[in-house]
Amino acid sequence: MSEDCIFCKIVNGELSCYKIWEDEDFLAFLDINPVSRGHVLVIPKRHYENISDCDDETLGKLNVVCKKIGLMLKDKLGATGVNIVNASGKDAQQSVFHLHYHVVARYPEDGMDLWFHGKEKFGNQLEEIAKKICGE
Repeated sequence: MSEDCIFCKIVNGELSCYKIWEDEDFLAFLDINPVSRGHVLVIPKRHYENISDCDDETLGKLNVVCKKIGLMLKDKLGATGVNIVNASGKDAQQSVFHLHYHVVARYPEDGMDLWFHGKEKFGNQLEEIAKKICGE
């Protein structure tokens, strides 16, 4: 646990939350600044800063929990889809440095646009980028 982490304080019961689901290793609760009706944060109870320092087994289980929460949002709130979003690192717009996923309930014509919009300037660099990533 990290003493100054808001999510660790929630896990420890020092701060309250609107708990949606919990087990021994994970906690799901409503985001206090929701972008939709049914915007849930899913966190491991153990403190990891982001996906880079989290073990693969925990990441795998975290995805299963996100699926479970998404199904709950569909069943209980009538959501017709979900976005599952993670930001890892300051430049990826991570604002709380405790690993977490946003499970965002989606509805027909909700007006939300969370999708990527490509940039043509990188399109002609795909071969070069692939070689760098693969170490060639």
